[in-house]
Amino acid sequence: MTKPETGEVLREEFNRWAAAGRGEGMEQEHLPITLPLLEKMRVAPGDNVLDVGCGAGWLSRRLAKLVPQGRVVGMDVSDEMIRHARRASVDFENLIFVTGEVQEIPWEPNFFTQAISVESSYYWPDPAAGFREIFRVLKPGGSAWILINYYRDNPHCHQWGDLLAVKTHLLSAEEWSEFFRIAGFGNVKRERIADPSPTPGVYTGRWFRDAAELRAFKAEGALLVHGEKG
Repeated sequence: MTKPETGEVLREEFNRWAAAGRGEGMEQEHLPITLPLLEKMRVAPGDNVLDVGCGAGWLSRRLAKLVPQGRVVGMDVSDEMIRHARRASVDFENLIFVTGEVQEIPWEPNFFTQAISVESSYYWPDPAAGFREIFRVLKPGGSAWILINYYRDNPHCHQWGDLLAVKTHLLSAEEWSEFFRIAGFGNVKRERIADPSPTPGVYTGRWFRDAAELRAFKAEGALLVHGEKG
């Protein structure tokens, strides 16, 4: 496990991502694995939902439509991502965005009924502290969900660590589950969500060697870990 960057280094890097418009492209990249997760969450109209690592807010806006009597709070370490999210979300009265780090969530205890993080947690400087904070801000009976494509059990993503400008945690499914348990979560479960999106015949990106490796990566699936606050 390599040591991840501090919050300030992450903020600077994701501010650069925001300036380059990468926040807006994340919906297309992550939607095929996120839609099955939303079905599993069974969000109720009155739920209060925390979106950790919300980026430009694409998932927060989807969640806000599902909770017309509730509230969604999108949080990101990047103040530039938050600015993009706010500009794109002015029509939502039940959605707000805050700048913050997961190891010190700027919110009151026992407020949220659900917390979700998509493709964010392997960047957290201190995952154990992050899960303790998520546990703190969830109501008793609340649920936490993390979804990540970069984890040790999928061998087809290990090269990402050398390609990213910031360091990351490459952890196993069991290690992520253990973070949940140590933080106090019960009924901790994990599963894989395969990516059903079509793969081009020829791959010319930088993240995989070729189209065959990309197909194998998608077939392995993203890791979903879920736990409940008793």
